[in-house]
Amino acid sequence: MDFQVVVLAGGTSKHLVPIVSKEVPNPLLPVANRPVLSYVLELLEASNLKDLIVVVEGQDAAAAVGGWISSAYVDRLHVEVAAVPEDVGTAGALRAIAHHLTADDILVVSGDLVCDVPPGAVAAAHRRHDAVVTSLLCAAPTSGLSETGSSGGKDKAKKPKRCNIIGLDPTRQFLLFVATGSEVEKDIRVQKSILRAFGQMEIRADLMDAHLYAFKRSVLQEVLDQKETFQSIKKDLLPYLVRSQLRSEVSSNGAPQAEENWNEKVASQNNQSFFSQHLANATKPSFQEFYASGPNGSAPASRTHKCCAYIAENSKYCARLNSLQAFSDINRDVIGEASHLSGYSFSVHNNIIHPSAELGSKTTVGPQCMLGEGSQLGDKCSVKRSVIGRHCRIGSNVKIVNSVVMNHVTIGDGCSVQGSVICSNVQLQERVVLKDCLVGAAYVVTAGNEIKGESLARKEKS
Repeated sequence: MDFQVVVLAGGTSKHLVPIVSKEVPNPLLPVANRPVLSYVLELLEASNLKDLIVVVEGQDAAAAVGGWISSAYVDRLHVEVAAVPEDVGTAGALRAIAHHLTADDILVVSGDLVCDVPPGAVAAAHRRHDAVVTSLLCAAPTSGLSETGSSGGKDKAKKPKRCNIIGLDPTRQFLLFVATGSEVEKDIRVQKSILRAFGQMEIRADLMDAHLYAFKRSVLQEVLDQKETFQSIKKDLLPYLVRSQLRSEVSSNGAPQAEENWNEKVASQNNQSFFSQHLANATKPSFQEFYASGPNGSAPASRTHKCCAYIAENSKYCARLNSLQAFSDINRDVIGEASHLSGYSFSVHNNIIHPSAELGSKTTVGPQCMLGEGSQLGDKCSVKRSVIGRHCRIGSNVKIVNSVVMNHVTIGDGCSVQGSVICSNVQLQERVVLKDCLVGAAYVVTAGNEIKGESLARKEKS
């Protein structure tokens, strides 16, 4: 298809502390004992997209990611790893590597995406409509809770999750309106030109921006050059393109024009999964008719562009590992309802126990569990709905429920771990009880401690 592919892998996100570190940056966080980045790379490989630029924030993180890719995908993918400064944002990362972009169309994918929607389908829709941008939209995931009520760490905010507000044409193929973040909690203002041109707009609050986009390179580079303050694709670049599609603001001569006033209001409806609003007379021209004839039946509007949406089927799995809650949820899903994404063959007991793992007497590993290479469990242990990494040493009479235990973890006799994330090289001494906790790499929890809802991490040496 001659698409150039850019994977925005991120770096070491502050909002994923303490499970990320210099040794384990975002792209290498484990999902079912595989780096999360592997899910995107293999999704692209399945669509025969094998020539990739992987953009990583920070030199150290880029070196770690590059080393892993070189060993894991030798002779399978051609990958150039590009390091960019930390905290430049997604649009800033694209701007930093823009000189590498030469193809007519660019496919941009977030490195934390775990999904089974073929990128080739998004690319085909983009070409079919001759769009400047096509965005993959999926059903917004609902965060699952553990038996104990959360998935690790204190739920300090307990605020309702903000959603996207997406405006679509009646065919649900074209993006007419986008509001994200704090905009969702305000009254929404819609351009008059949208109302005049399309007659109807369906407003959706149940769709997630999957951070998989196809862009027309010439327009992408023009906007990145003109709008130097844009940092985010989702919050800055995409809304700008959608907002300007009925004006000549994105033009061939590089001179942005004044924005039209937005003075038609639609009251926002927070926490509602779906609502539809007729914003104007349904007899007005449709989107396709508008592009064919121009407004009011005139000649086609000059220098307009199309912003498209590709909406995944509800049966598709789509989630981003962009929060601590999402880390637990995705690990649970990939050994559960989305096990087809894991790349592993499950046993007749619906679990995965590596052949080199050792189980003690009367130890049970239940369905939707994974036990990694070289790990050992003592006698009378119980593991339910959990992922245990490689080369862990787990004593006797240990209970692990709804948790993720990374590599080289030592857990003493009589411990109980529920709804928690235990990072690599952690040591839990005898009779430790953890409930809804996050334990950072190499932390030691001393014997007999009972801890609930805490984030535990070693202090960084200054």
